[in-house]
Amino acid sequence: MKLLSFFSGSRECRAQLRQQRARLLRVAYSWCHDPALAEDLVQDTLARAMERCHQLREPGQLEPWLFAILTNCWRDHLRRLRPRQDIDELEETLADLGATPEQARERGQIVDRVRAAVARLPIGQREVLTLVDLEEFSYADVGAILGIPVGTVMSRLCRARQALRKELMEYEAMPGAEPVPLRRVK
Repeated sequence: MKLLSFFSGSRECRAQLRQQRARLLRVAYSWCHDPALAEDLVQDTLARAMERCHQLREPGQLEPWLFAILTNCWRDHLRRLRPRQDIDELEETLADLGATPEQARERGQIVDRVRAAVARLPIGQREVLTLVDLEEFSYADVGAILGIPVGTVMSRLCRARQALRKELMEYEAMPGAEPVPLRRVK
């Protein structure tokens, strides 16, 4: 009987992990800006999660637990690389089927500017910004995921938002630059 419950729990865990894959990939990509590396980070995260599925005590805490594992995978990668940070190559076209080519180009330029600005943030600010503003985790969850106090989450987020605002406003103030329509996330 115990063996049967072990296998059914394992299947349930796998199904829940698969559901989180897209979110994990989105966050990993926003941190590293390399599709292949993001895929590797997510694979490592899911493999570690599968190995340690039995350690998850509260099923409601699956998401913060997974993102904490992703954070550890990301930090392990950074430790292996140390000084290397290749974030200048950001070429992803935004495909919006209902938009005209001009609108798609304009939207793609805006997305590229924002991504480049986010990529220039210090890694701590980038991590907090993507988890709070893009993935909508609570400050407490982000603190648990990154292993930092909630106050640090709030200060990093504030500094990240100020830096983004300043950089994007400076760009908008440049002669010949088109205004950037930004939407407030939180």
